[in-house]
Amino acid sequence: MNLRLTLRIQGGLLLFLAGMLLVPLPFSFWYRDGAWLWFVLSASLSAAIGLLLLRVFPTRAELTVREGFGVVTLAWVLFAAFGALPFLFTGTIASPIQAYFESMSGFTTTGSTVITDLNVVPESVLVWRSLTQWLGGMGIIVLSLAILPILGVGGMQLFEAEVPGPTTDRLRPRIQDTAKLLWGVYFLITAAEIAALMLGGVSFYEAVCHAFTTMATGGFSTRNGSIAELGGSYVHVVVTFFMFLAGVNFSLHFQALRGRVGGYFRSEEFRFYLVVLASSVLVVFLFNFRVYEDPLTNLRDSAFQVTSLMTTTGYGTADYELWPVLAQYILVGLMFVGGCAGSTGGGMKNVRVLLLVKHSFLQLSRLIHPRRVRLLKIDQKTVSDEVIQSILGFFALYIGIFVFASLGMAALGVDQVTAGASVIACLSNIGPGLGQVGPTDNFAHLPEAGHVLLSFCMLVGRLEVFTVLVLVFPSFWRK
Repeated sequence: MNLRLTLRIQGGLLLFLAGMLLVPLPFSFWYRDGAWLWFVLSASLSAAIGLLLLRVFPTRAELTVREGFGVVTLAWVLFAAFGALPFLFTGTIASPIQAYFESMSGFTTTGSTVITDLNVVPESVLVWRSLTQWLGGMGIIVLSLAILPILGVGGMQLFEAEVPGPTTDRLRPRIQDTAKLLWGVYFLITAAEIAALMLGGVSFYEAVCHAFTTMATGGFSTRNGSIAELGGSYVHVVVTFFMFLAGVNFSLHFQALRGRVGGYFRSEEFRFYLVVLASSVLVVFLFNFRVYEDPLTNLRDSAFQVTSLMTTTGYGTADYELWPVLAQYILVGLMFVGGCAGSTGGGMKNVRVLLLVKHSFLQLSRLIHPRRVRLLKIDQKTVSDEVIQSILGFFALYIGIFVFASLGMAALGVDQVTAGASVIACLSNIGPGLGQVGPTDNFAHLPEAGHVLLSFCMLVGRLEVFTVLVLVFPSFWRK
């Protein structure tokens, strides 16, 4: 791997991050929270290191696949480190490890938090916290492809390494144009949610923060009680709708904006996503009749929590640990499934689950009819054996990481429910889990070694496992 080129690109990315660290300044001045100086200091440090890397490593070699993996993984590690500075400098989080955990949770759009009382956090810090999720949602690298000329060469390697899902939709021949289109759609839908929330009486500041974290499927809130404190049924319905949109492949949104709305239902993955979501809402709604007296409140909370956890957003309007056990099992299952490929959602992705189901039935069919030739297809296109092998490998690694990381959390003294729930909450980039990291709890009480392990799970989950794990092989580093 060309380490000089990789570090030079990190320099450009850190300059971009320095600019983003100045975004909360107007909020700091407006609310007079006194945090503006710390954001300027954080931006200055990021810019200084970025300029240093650009000066020390003045290479313009072409990116290969190896550099693509290295650039993306290192970018998330460094962004989480420099993004943690405002939390530390303002005293919001005292521990550097916990501050890194919070920042990694933001950029990976996980939403797990170690902050116990959001009411005492400066408004500008909460804006930064939400902005980290918005940037991480569509992807720092995809954004960089759109606006940083330094990443113009070999951009497809970065795009494929960063965009979630087993396949990459290129909407335009040039990868920079594709990145710009994706970010344009992302920005447009975010602006629409801000307007919709403000129509419901939400302040501009809170509408911006929650639109950022909804479209990123991140789930960070400005309120301790999450969306339950933000507003009534109107706000809940608006957020549910936009969480649903955020869990859909953004290339389908682009087609819809071009007038091809039928593209949604021509996508097998979207239909599968819709069926799983709707059936889960129905089952949870029916079993929650034991908990709710009002059917409309039951339907609202059931739809909200199912959508929140399946899209890996992690917002809360109800304590689902008080729901029937079957409802909780369904929610945990949805945590593994996640959103669609090409969305901002985490998890294994609906297209992978759909292809695994199809592949399983195809194997059964071949046992019954060994001479019949049947091909695995999705959207009327044959799926290659290479893609299937990749998905099977991804599934095995995903479950393996979940098991071993859960054992690691248990070894640190965490109870078995919390251990497993905290890992899947971070690996699938959801946020809340069950047990001591449930919807009314946080991650502050976990041991710091646990925060390190869970930060790794967030990174692996956000970058789709392979992007990170290839770096541990010695052959990756050989020329």
